[in-house]
Amino acid sequence: MLLHGIMSTIAEFYSRNLATEVIKGMTQKVASGGTPSRAPVGYLNTRSRDDLGREIRTVEIDPVRGPLVQWAFQAYASGNWTLSQLHDELTDRGLTTLPTPKRPAKPISQSSIHRMLGNPYYKGDVIWRGTRYEGKHPRLVEPEVWYQVQNILTAHNTAGDRTQAHDHYLKSTVYCGQCGSRLVITNAKNAQGAIYPYFVCAGRARKRTDCTRSAILVTTVERLILDFYQRIEIPADLREDLHGMLTQDFDDLLARTEAELEELASRKRELEEQQAKLLRAHLAEAVPLDLLKREQDRLQVELTAVNSRLEDHHSDYADARAHLEDSLGLLGEVSTVYTRGDDQVRRLCNQAFFTKLYIDEDGEVQADIARPYNMLLDPAVHTQARQWGNDPDSYVGPAQTSDAKNSRATSSNLTHWVGLMEPCGNRRRRIEKLVFAWNQAILGGIEPACEQGEPLIRDSTEATRRPRTPLTEAEVDAMRTARANGVSVPAREALRDSSRGGVGEDSPAVTAAAARHAASVAGSVVVTRT
Repeated sequence: MLLHGIMSTIAEFYSRNLATEVIKGMTQKVASGGTPSRAPVGYLNTRSRDDLGREIRTVEIDPVRGPLVQWAFQAYASGNWTLSQLHDELTDRGLTTLPTPKRPAKPISQSSIHRMLGNPYYKGDVIWRGTRYEGKHPRLVEPEVWYQVQNILTAHNTAGDRTQAHDHYLKSTVYCGQCGSRLVITNAKNAQGAIYPYFVCAGRARKRTDCTRSAILVTTVERLILDFYQRIEIPADLREDLHGMLTQDFDDLLARTEAELEELASRKRELEEQQAKLLRAHLAEAVPLDLLKREQDRLQVELTAVNSRLEDHHSDYADARAHLEDSLGLLGEVSTVYTRGDDQVRRLCNQAFFTKLYIDEDGEVQADIARPYNMLLDPAVHTQARQWGNDPDSYVGPAQTSDAKNSRATSSNLTHWVGLMEPCGNRRRRIEKLVFAWNQAILGGIEPACEQGEPLIRDSTEATRRPRTPLTEAEVDAMRTARANGVSVPAREALRDSSRGGVGEDSPAVTAAAARHAASVAGSVVVTRT
C-alpha cells in the first residue's frame, strides 16, 4: 500500500511536469508565429527537410480549397449571402474537408462554415490559450474583409432576424404601434405579376390579437425610420455640452473615491503580506499546521471582503468613458451613418440604438431606446447639459449632491453613471463595430467626411487577453510542496506573488525550507497511510 502510494505520487508528478513542458513548448512556438495544431480548411500542414536532414513543418495555402475559402469570405462580406446560401454554393463548387487515413473527404457542413467565417486564423492571427499572436502563415483574407464579415455575423445573430424567407434590415426591429406585435414582411402580387412587399402585423395575421392595423409598404416604413433618425440626431453644440458635463461628472466622482481606493489597496497589500509571512513561518517550522490553517482562513475572509469592495470601485472607467465618446460621436452623425450605410450597417444601427421601433397607424414612430442612448437622448439630460454649457462653474453634478462622509453613496452614484456606459450587452459590441465600420470607410463604399488619417469617431480596438506567465521550476516545486502540506489556494498564490514581487532573494530560502519541511512531513504522511 505504501509503495503504491509512492508510485502514484511519482506518476502524478511526472504527468503534471510533462504537461507543463508541453504547454511551455507550444507557447514558445506560437510566440514565434507557429501554428500549434492542425491548420483549418484552406491550409495544408506540410513537412520538408533542410540540407542537414532536419524536419521543417510549415503551413501553406491549399491550392484547391484555399481559393474557395477566400471567395467565401469575400462573398459573405458583400452582405448578399446567407449562411445557408453560402453553404449550398460552396458545396456545388466542391469545397470538402481534408481527407485523413481514417476519414475520406466530405462536403463541409454549414456549422463548420460559420466557425470558419469567425476564425481569425484566416487573417493571420493565431489564438492560443485565449491570447492572440501574430502568425507566420500566409493569410487568405485581408483584415478589413474579415472584420466586415464579423459585422454581418453579429447583425444576423440577432434573435428573430430570419433572412431565409424575406430578408430586410428592419426585420426584428419594427413593431406594431397598436398591439405591440412584430411587423413581418409579406409580398403581394398584382394581376400583372408585380410584387409589392408590405409590413403586416403578426398579431393580426396569426389572429393572436384583435389588432385592426392595415398593411404598410416597406418603402414607407424605410422613409419613416430615416426621418426618425434625422430627428434624434444631436447638434454639435449640444454634443460638446453633453461630453463636457459627463466628463466632469466622471472626474468629480472618481476624485471623491481616490482616498478610499488607496486605503483599500493598502489594506489588501497588508493582508497579502501577512499571508506570505505566515506561510514562510510555517515552512520554517515556526508555526504549526493547525494554526496556519486558522490564520489563513481568517485572513482570507478579510481579504475577500476587501477585494469585493475594490471590485465595486474598479469598474473600467477608461473603457466606459471611451464608450461614451463612441456613443456621442455616433449620435452626432447618426443620420449620415444611417443614410450612407448599406443594409448591413442599417441593421446594425437599428440593433445598437433601439430595442424596438413602433410604427403607429398614422405613421408616427415611437422607440424603446437602448442603453446608453436612453440617457443621452433624455430631454432632462439635455437641459442639464445646456446649463453646464452656459455656466460650468454653477453646475451641480452627482458628486456634489452626494454626502461627502458617505463613501458608499458616492460609490453608488459613480457606479450608476458608469453603468449607463458599460453594461450594454450585445449592443456594446455593435456600437464598436459601427465605429470601426465608419472609421474604415466601408459604409456603402462612401468616404466619410473627415481628413485622411483622422477618424470621425474614436478608434475602436479589440480587447485582447493578457498573456500568461508560466511558473518556473522552483515555483512549481514550492507550490506543489505547499499543496501537499494542506496550504489553501489563496495562501499559495500569495507565496507565488511574494516570490515575484520584491522578495526574490527569499525565494531560494523558502524553497529550501519547503523541501526540508516536505521531507519531515513525508514521514508523518507515511505513518498515517500505514
